[in-house]
Amino acid sequence: VQLQASGGGLVQAGGSLRLSCAPPSGRTFSSYDMGWFRQAPGKEREFVASIRWTGGSTFYADSVKGRFTISRDNAKNTVYLQMNSLKPEDTAVYYCAAKRGRLGPGLPPDYWGKGTLVTVSS
Repeated sequence: VQLQASGGGLVQAGGSLRLSCAPPSGRTFSSYDMGWFRQAPGKEREFVASIRWTGGSTFYADSVKGRFTISRDNAKNTVYLQMNSLKPEDTAVYYCAAKRGRLGPGLPPDYWGKGTLVTVSS
């Protein structure tokens, strides 16, 4: 099963983008923690944000706290990443992920999505 991410693109520093992620038609991840990771050129993939399956708790990497917001709509079977005040160092391929259980840094997901490229120009 591969999750489907969208919403990446080119934006100037200080701008905003919203990423979306959904499972293939016919699958639901409402009982899974969902999250986002990113991988910049020449760097390892890193955790960005996650949200519990209940939607009640969210977790963020220090580098994005206060700028990014993760949310989910279980009725639409979709998770979002609202990215504001984007910086050039946010440039990366962003991957959505799902895990039955806690998802976070050092807690690898069960499923990955295809990445979506975010490029922030200075």
